[in-house]
Amino acid sequence: MGARRAGASARPHRTVVVPVRHWGRVLLGMIVAVIAAAIVYAFARADIDWGMVGSYLGADLIITGMLHTLELTVLSMAMALVLGTCAAVMRQSQNPVLRVVSAFYAWLFRGTPLLVQLLIWYNLSIVFKTVTIPGLFSLQTNQLMTPFVASLLGLGVNEGAYISEIIRGGILAVSKGQTEAALAIGMTRGKLMRRIVLPQALRVIVPPLGNEFISLLKYSSLAFTISYFELLDAATRIYTANFRVIELLFTASIWYLILTTVFTAFQIVLERRLGKGRGQGSVLGQLQRNLSLRRVQVVR
Repeated sequence: MGARRAGASARPHRTVVVPVRHWGRVLLGMIVAVIAAAIVYAFARADIDWGMVGSYLGADLIITGMLHTLELTVLSMAMALVLGTCAAVMRQSQNPVLRVVSAFYAWLFRGTPLLVQLLIWYNLSIVFKTVTIPGLFSLQTNQLMTPFVASLLGLGVNEGAYISEIIRGGILAVSKGQTEAALAIGMTRGKLMRRIVLPQALRVIVPPLGNEFISLLKYSSLAFTISYFELLDAATRIYTANFRVIELLFTASIWYLILTTVFTAFQIVLERRLGKGRGQGSVLGQLQRNLSLRRVQVVR
């Protein structure tokens, strides 16, 4: 009996884990639920024809405006990538003139509102009456600066200033050791930028670039102010005729949400694919190994 009692007393006590109750989280959740219910109730009571919101999603005018928005966004982003890459490379140049021009470009177009820039581009004929290229053509600026061209230049040039800083940050994220090693083996700065720096900077550049593209998609609605036909302008034309303002604004908002969701998913997939570049079998990994081997040969 004594041995059994000793064995029983020697058994380890069972530990019971009691989760900590976060009453603050519960209270916050209740507050958020009440606010959300109040907002839903307000919209439910409002004079909104929700059936009309859905019926106009596939309207020809809305679809055309959405396609124009996509076209403007993609072309503006392509222009911004070219301008931003050139400005970022110029900022890293040893030529002081190129550095000053790049810094001034970023300072000017990041420091002024996009809406103001769009209006300036659209009214550029006040400053330049004609656009002339000797031996090729001479046009009135009013004929050349259509709403589409003004929107494309305004969005593309403005976005290029932001992208230049993003790309410059990606370039600075690449270790200086690799740059020094590439220069030590006789690689030119242009080849160094194309083959070593920019491929590795992509992992740093892509996430903010995706965010900039999504922001540009929404900022394209500002082209409405200079009479470019896009998604918001399409919704405005319809509600000007039928006076259902909030319904058409909701329709446009749903299309913006759909587009941003699609591009966000694409951005996530692209980031994951680039994340695999850290592996030994990737192109970037191969570049790093080759550069290391060549540096070892130079040291020897």
